Amino acid sequence: MIEFRYPFILYFYFPLLFIWFFLFMKNKKNKLLANTNKSLRAKLLNHIDANRYRWKQRLFFLSILFLIFASSGPQIGTRLAPLDRKGIDLVFAIDVSTSMNAEDIKPNRLGKAKFEISQMIRQLKGDRVAIIVFAGSSHMYLPLTTDYEAAKLFLDQIDTNMIPTQGTALSSALETGLSAFTEDDSKYKVLVLVTDGEDHEGKAIDLANKASDRGMVIHTVGVGSTSGSLIPIVDNNGLRDYKRDSTGKLITSILNENILNDIASAGKGIYVRFDNRPASFRSIVNAIDLMEKRTLKSHIYSEYEDRFQSFAMLSVGIMIIGILLPTSKRISNQKEEDYFA
Repeated sequence: MIEFRYPFILYFYFPLLFIWFFLFMKNKKNKLLANTNKSLRAKLLNHIDANRYRWKQRLFFLSILFLIFASSGPQIGTRLAPLDRKGIDLVFAIDVSTSMNAEDIKPNRLGKAKFEISQMIRQLKGDRVAIIVFAGSSHMYLPLTTDYEAAKLFLDQIDTNMIPTQGTALSSALETGLSAFTEDDSKYKVLVLVTDGEDHEGKAIDLANKASDRGMVIHTVGVGSTSGSLIPIVDNNGLRDYKRDSTGKLITSILNENILNDIASAGKGIYVRFDNRPASFRSIVNAIDLMEKRTLKSHIYSEYEDRFQSFAMLSVGIMIIGILLPTSKRISNQKEEDYFA
């Protein structure tokens, strides 16, 4: 394979070919010699080696060919280059239960969470990121990747209809988060738990302690308000209503900051609340930046290797040979006397 950095330079071959065919390739006598008498023309031609003169022209032309080719920036073959990156493995566990539709945070809890996480992903440099979604159960939604654009695309598609089993199983989310880290070294691994804080199973603290013992860090993010909010729903007819309990009473979802503080404390992390203030993610990003980063597995990528130097040197070499190539014939002293007589 071959590619060119500046392919437009190759268009200079067209006028060069025009010159070749209409000037240099003419097998006719020089006009200057044609206007001289036969005696003088014979003496001039006898003093010049015609073959060497033609080779001198060919070498000059060949030098220009290689010079144009070198100027176009040829890149030939492929070169494998290691790319080391320093970072951590970062997993977002996002609550997608219906309570995340509550509108005490604009536009709603889930919308705010997705926006802030998207801003966090924009700040990452070299870190791998994964996404877990959970409600009554948890699922690995996006495995660890360094493709941040793909991560943001997956993030945009998250909604509260992804998991039919409702609830807020924080412990299930933590278990899935632990399984997301496939390597043995947990020193450089962070789980960010994003939820409104309800725990329907009660094992979250124990799992956070277990993760901390492995060297992992767990940050928690509370989305919502302590005053709470009704949970909007849309029925099969497209009519908007609010979620009710079995007795028909409206349900108010309240942010449970106590359990999120406890999980963050057990996981050696920090607790942050996503509210209506801008840039709520800054505290977690700062905490991640302060962490020790390691050189993660190198990515190997292919690229074309510049080879213009070889063609440039070849062009210069041919040009020098052409300049040094003599065109005059070597004649004896007697012939020189006869020539100038």
